[in-house]
Amino acid sequence: MSKKRNVTFVGLGTMGYPMAGHLSGSELFNVSVFNRTSEKSSQWGEEYEGRVALTIEDAVKDADVVITCTGRDEDMMEIVFSDVGMMPYLKKGSIFIDHTTTSFKLAKHLNEALKSKNIAFIDAPVSGGEAGAINGVLSVMAGGDPDILDSCDSIIKTYSKSITLMGESGSGQLAKMVNQICIAGLLQGLSEGLLFAESENLNMDKLLSAISGGAAQSWQMVNRGKTMHQREFDFGFAIKWMVKDLGYCLDQAEGNNTKLAFTQEIYDRYTNLMDKGHTYSDTSALMMFDELNK
Repeated sequence: MSKKRNVTFVGLGTMGYPMAGHLSGSELFNVSVFNRTSEKSSQWGEEYEGRVALTIEDAVKDADVVITCTGRDEDMMEIVFSDVGMMPYLKKGSIFIDHTTTSFKLAKHLNEALKSKNIAFIDAPVSGGEAGAINGVLSVMAGGDPDILDSCDSIIKTYSKSITLMGESGSGQLAKMVNQICIAGLLQGLSEGLLFAESENLNMDKLLSAISGGAAQSWQMVNRGKTMHQREFDFGFAIKWMVKDLGYCLDQAEGNNTKLAFTQEIYDRYTNLMDKGHTYSDTSALMMFDELNK
């Protein structure tokens, strides 16, 4: 019988907490977790099976695979490279998978730094939001070596429904940028369509039933159309994080000479909503922009 691999999950936030929970449900691995806020780790340990590490060194020193899921580039830089980071303790020959949505530049930097220590790196941002993480049906966009990704298939599949290798290191982050650009555009179109329908006093239930069966259908329409009409904006992915993600998109677009005028407009609308107290409203609150800026 082959030896179980030691898998450590670092970052128990909105997404990471349930993702690590799904991982712990598998009998194929020895699972450890670490979170900078120890209270979150303790809570996770009471809910799931797995070892709760008290220090980053203890968390990663024996890990065959380290998985991270944090918030921003700055978080990853601290967790990996700071004086209290994991870099000195990572095991040579191990694999590092990052599910954080970061900049392309950071993904390339992580790859080079880890390669120098004989550690394989996969950038693997996810799509599907909090609900996708809770239900274990995330979509994963990956960049890196195909053989390394294949060797981690059984790990990633504990919390995802699809894994797509986009290309070399950094390609996963580029794919996630396209994902966010498209979502931003969909939400703006849906917001304007619903506002138009409200002005004409159309029956919203009948309308959404009618158009969600045709070419206008989208995940956002099916899952957020009704709540947008009801002005309910507490369903997962917060504006704060979309602003972060779209910022990476706009920065990358400067380097490849892509004009993202529409994305820039929506980015500006979201920053305006944050200024008006909607930092933690979900991204469908884009519908409130005109009402709050009359």
